[in-house]
Parts: sequence; C-alpha cells; structure tokens
Amino acid sequence: MTAQLSGTTALVTGGTSGIGRATAVALAGLGAHVVLSGRDATRGAEVVERIRAAGGKADFVAADLTDAASARALAARAREVGGQVDVLVNNAGVFPFGPTGSATEEEFDGVFATNVKAAFFLVAELAPEMAERGHGSIVNVSTMVAKIGLAGMALYGASKASLELLTKAWAAEFGPSGVRVNAVSPGPTRTEGTAAMGDALDQLASAAPAGRAASPEEIASAIAFLAAEGSSFVHGAVLPVDGGRVAV
Repeated sequence: MTAQLSGTTALVTGGTSGIGRATAVALAGLGAHVVLSGRDATRGAEVVERIRAAGGKADFVAADLTDAASARALAARAREVGGQVDVLVNNAGVFPFGPTGSATEEEFDGVFATNVKAAFFLVAELAPEMAERGHGSIVNVSTMVAKIGLAGMALYGASKASLELLTKAWAAEFGPSGVRVNAVSPGPTRTEGTAAMGDALDQLASAAPAGRAASPEEIASAIAFLAAEGSSFVHGAVLPVDGGRVAV
C-alpha cells in the first residue's frame, strides 16, 4: 500500500473498536500519524500497539465526546500529540434502537450530543485551521438509516441525517479553501457494537443485493479513499457502503 498520507496527522474518533479501529489501522497503513480517541484506554492501547508493531505511528487520547467542551479539548490534545490535524474522521457515535414512544429526553439529548454536537464542534475547531493551510480532509460516518425509514431507528437515523446535511454544508463552506468534506453511509456492519443485534443484523443485511453484513475493514477502505488524495475531486458526497441497499 502506498504512503498516500505520509507526513499527515489523522484524528479518528471512536477509534478503539469496530469501524473506527479498522479506519485507524487503514490510515496508518497509508502513512498517517493516527491519533485515535475513545473511552476505553485499554482497547486504545491495543490499537496503538497493533499499528506500531506494523511500523506505523499512532497515539491514543481518552475522550468522552458529549459536548462542545469535550470536542474542543480533544482537538487540543490531538494537536499536542500529533501536530496539525490534516484528516478528521468523525466516527464516534451511539446507536440506541427502540420505539419512539419509549425514548427519554435524556436519551434523545445524548444521541444528538455525541452524533451531531461533538462532530460539529470538532469541525468548528479544526476545519478553519485546515482552510488556512489550504488543505485537509474530513470524513463523517453516517448510516443507511439516515435515508431509509426503519421502525425503531428514528432517533439514530435523525441524528445521522443531520450529519449528512452538515457534510454538504461544510463542503460548501470549506471546499473553496481546499478542505474536502465527505461522508460514508454504511449498511449493517459486524462489529462489537452490533453484536447485540444477533440475527436481526443478518436479516437487515439480507435485504441488500450483497446479502450479507459488512466487515469493519470494508467500511474503513471507503473512509480511507475519501481521506486520501485519490478522491481529490470529491466534495460533499455521501458514499453508500451498504451492499447495494441504496439500490433497492
């Protein structure tokens, strides 16, 4: 794999497991110094060790992204550890499923705090600096249920639909200064976080032409494409990585 991101620093939120971990490994493989954040220091250390053992550069920063202050603090720590941030992957997210009638206000606020507010203020903190330098790439991780109405996924889908609109707005705002902002929209993906879904994950995946759930590495490959210069003319796109579910 060529070092397309050599000399850059990439911040990956939610980088200790699942899609985030696979993305951290993929970006490190492209030559980036990866700063990965998460809540679990033990898992974070394991990802860092895996990347370093393969000859890459990585550091872990503990972060519980729930508000503007935590987002700005993470941006500051990422700069301390890795220098200027050239690539931002907004992957950290929560995805509670359930009936609308049983959702609490606390749950509602928590989902939007992590999935929307934290991403918003990370971009607010880091994108203007990228724009001043004239280059940078931001990739937001959405979901296919931001476009498809599914029972029990109203709250999660609504938060990610907000992130997709922000993707387009940020592309318009920062693109003229050389900062590309895009998103990936994964379908059902087999991770630690989705293990609790059991057979429901496979049933959801069976509706797509691919007929199966994705691996985290398959989603990470799409994120890495959007992060690197191979996608230099891609701005404001939401790339479906859902096994073809968008087609049916």
